Order: sequence, then structure tokens, then C-alpha cells
Amino acid sequence: MNDVYKMVMDFKHKYPGSVAWRVKKHCQVIEKHLNPGEKVIYAFCGQKNMEFYDIFTSCVVVLTNKRLLIGQKRVVWGYFLSSITPDLYNDLQVYQGLLFGKITIDTVKEEVILSNLPKKGLDDIETNITEFMMKEKQKYKPREEI
Repeated sequence: MNDVYKMVMDFKHKYPGSVAWRVKKHCQVIEKHLNPGEKVIYAFCGQKNMEFYDIFTSCVVVLTNKRLLIGQKRVVWGYFLSSITPDLYNDLQVYQGLLFGKITIDTVKEEVILSNLPKKGLDDIETNITEFMMKEKQKYKPREEI
């Protein structure tokens, strides 16, 4: 757990202003679901929701060498984990508001919205996710028409 937590805290110190609670618990969810051979490349925290005023859905987002993981520990029991593999990734949209920023990750099945992100960290987040996904997506062979 130390690696993920350390990377998230490094992000929070580098780009202050991210709204996230219980970061250590969210990191434990991510650590629990890392597969053998998976290395953490990049990590940050924010809110997994649509609105800036909803500050109770904190999460940790981790980019590994195989996929993107979003972990949320619930307050009483249980947790949520989302996994986005490069073959399901479509695109990413960045919105910068007055106080915070928002990133929308479009996948084949759904849109994942991460809000209350620090404005200064949006470029760093976008660059890391987009560069990794584009590099990995090239490894997949296109589907042949039947």
C-alpha cells in the first residue's frame, strides 16, 4: 500500500487543491486488486461524480502498466472498483472551471467523470493517461469485419 499512497500524496503535494478524504483507505482497495506483474505508473485522487459540490465520493485513480483503476472505499463496509483497459478506452475530455477541474473518460460502455481536481494538475493527468492509452491501444489488432 505504501507505493500507491506515496504516489497519491506526492500528487497532492505537487498540486494542492484536490478534494479527497480517506485516501489511505482508497489506496488499500487499489493495492488489493493489483495483479502480479502490475506496476503503478501514476496515481492521483479526486471525486468520482459529475458535480463539484458533491464532495463525498472520493476516489483514488491509478494508472498501471496494464490498465486504469479507480478505487473507492465505502464508509461502513464494502468498496467500489472500476477497471478500464486500453481496448475499452475511447477518449478523454478535460474541463477547467473557476476553482476545480473535471476529466471525463469515455469508454465503450460508460463515461467515468472525475471532478474536484486541481486546475494545475489537469495537464499532467491528461498527458499521463492519454500517452499511456494511445501507446497501449496500438498493440491491439483491429477487428476484422465479418
